[in-house]
Amino acid sequence: MKFNLQKSFGNMVFNDSIMKEKLPSDTYKNLKNSIKFNIPLNPNTADIVANALKDWAIEKGATHFIHWFQPMTNITAGKHDSFISPQQNGNIILEFSGKELIKGEPDASSFPNGGIRNTFEARGYTAWDCTSPAFIKDNSLYIPTAFCSYTGEALDAKTPLLRSMESISKHAMRIIKIFGNKNSKTVIPTVGAEQEYFLIDREVYDSRLDLKTCGRTILGSPAVKGQEMEDHYCGRIRIRVSKFMQELDKALWEMGVYSKTKHNEVAPAQHELAPVFTSANIACDHNQLIMETMRIVAKKNNLACLLHEKPFKGINGSGKHNNWSLSTNDGQNLLEPGKTPYENLQFLIFISAIIKSIDKYSDLIKLSASSIGNEYRLGGNEAPPSIVSIFLGKPITDILNNIADGQIQQPYTSKFLETKVSTIPKFIIDNSDRNRTSPFAFTGNKFEFRMVGSSASVSFSTCILNTIITESLDQFATILENSKDIDMDIKIIISETMNNHGKIIFNGNSYSQEWKKEANIRGLEDISSTIDSINHLLDEKNINIFSKYNILSKSEIKSRYEIMMENYYKTISIEASVMIDMIEKSILPTTILYLGKLAKISLNLNNLSIENKYISKSILDISKKIDIIDLTLSKLKIAINDFTISSHIKKSVYYRDNILPILSEIREYTDDLEIIIDNKFWPIPSYNKILYSI
Repeated sequence: MKFNLQKSFGNMVFNDSIMKEKLPSDTYKNLKNSIKFNIPLNPNTADIVANALKDWAIEKGATHFIHWFQPMTNITAGKHDSFISPQQNGNIILEFSGKELIKGEPDASSFPNGGIRNTFEARGYTAWDCTSPAFIKDNSLYIPTAFCSYTGEALDAKTPLLRSMESISKHAMRIIKIFGNKNSKTVIPTVGAEQEYFLIDREVYDSRLDLKTCGRTILGSPAVKGQEMEDHYCGRIRIRVSKFMQELDKALWEMGVYSKTKHNEVAPAQHELAPVFTSANIACDHNQLIMETMRIVAKKNNLACLLHEKPFKGINGSGKHNNWSLSTNDGQNLLEPGKTPYENLQFLIFISAIIKSIDKYSDLIKLSASSIGNEYRLGGNEAPPSIVSIFLGKPITDILNNIADGQIQQPYTSKFLETKVSTIPKFIIDNSDRNRTSPFAFTGNKFEFRMVGSSASVSFSTCILNTIITESLDQFATILENSKDIDMDIKIIISETMNNHGKIIFNGNSYSQEWKKEANIRGLEDISSTIDSINHLLDEKNINIFSKYNILSKSEIKSRYEIMMENYYKTISIEASVMIDMIEKSILPTTILYLGKLAKISLNLNNLSIENKYISKSILDISKKIDIIDLTLSKLKIAINDFTISSHIKKSVYYRDNILPILSEIREYTDDLEIIIDNKFWPIPSYNKILYSI
């Protein structure tokens, strides 16, 4: 049957048109008001919505419902409950109440909680998030929810995000009212999260314990061809990959995900999906759906989808570009410069708030992208550097500098693309180039935060962006609400922002060594270590801003600190265990067998009085490397067993400083060994096979 995109899009979503059709008009109005204006739903409305949801879901073939939430694991969770309710006559009826819609009770102590809940304190709550529409997947009705402890602390990624969205809306509304906007009711942070990923053959994936367990190869010598020819980016999509992408799009479109762009990325076997912008909350839910659906569709096509930030050494890793902006509920993009941005004071105030926030809280910006996986990627010429900076482009930077210096702004003259080909039509080009090396780049009417890791939830980074910008908007609004000369005070705000925080703006090559030197002179911090970045979470100024705007309490901040530190050393610990297992149970035994075959050949040649220097040298090289690997593995085991301190921070520092270097050392020796051993004998698929098997 031919796929009809218009009829199929959102087919499995309880979206606005379905709500309008299925709900009584007063119930629909109450629900929409709750979504638009953050008004709690009354129980009667919830009961009516729940019954309509159930009937609609059953029509679509659903048998269960699930409170779908985002624990602090970067993936989603939930338990499936059926709609059935037993009757005395042995039959069943299908029921779903408003109470079941609003509240669920998963085990709060079984998910990462950073010490907020003890093992014996199990109760936690999932609470319906009516701002993100329910949808059907795998014959279950998925209800997006927040996840909190019995005592009210957020145990998930969604709750702080929702809090931050309300906070930034409140203070952004104060700004736009100053500029005479009387029609808009709310300001909505919008997000479009570009997702990079690798696709490899399933059989190859299943043959590598490291890929299955760690998500990345912890061993492997380089492929004979990497990305040197730069011929993969936006090139022809291979047949199996194209089939996967088509099925992925269809699955996402049915669930209302705005999958828009697909193409090959720079590295071999690497690809990207980019969605259309939507509200931050829904966009974060959609990105989780994208990652989950990628894995499912890949498996159905005998492929494996890798979302790790650095699956392969020596070629580009994967990121997730968080495109962020602010829009009013009636569709005005507050970061749209317009044709005369030098006259658009509202736009310049919002840009100034962003500049001030990113400079003051660059440590939080870096923290929002920090993980052990992303540590392998950031700082190289494949991803933004570890130094946070903003790219604005020359025109916008000049406008702000001119205002700060009291100079008269010259109107910007539009330029046309000149191809010198008569048949190609002319069109107006953007007012600035795009800077792919900048961590936080203005791209016309939004900012592209390019540091986030490919496996991460974008909820955390979006929450931090919303929170830190809220503070600057709050401060600017307070000044302007009490102003006797708004135009003058706007110029003072811009001038003070540029003088005190303009150092964060850099429009050049962020990969260059010169920039590192200049950034140091400017006083911009280079936080290259994930542990150092996590430690900044407990800085007083960071605790204060989260507390001031009711985004995270001190206990919630501390719990996230503990979880991030624990994840850091546990990830390294797992990789160490996998490396030991792969080498001792696979690589060394196979290598010894291969060595025995070489020795037998050498002996036979000697019996024939034939000397072969290559075989003799190979036997010697392999023997030496076996001994070195065995010795280094022993050193690794001793280093792991000798450390018994329970503190997460001390464990993380120890694993970073002592275990990681040994893992790198072992990999170097093992990868050298792979180069020597015949491909037929090497026990795990090589990079050549992994990257070029589709």
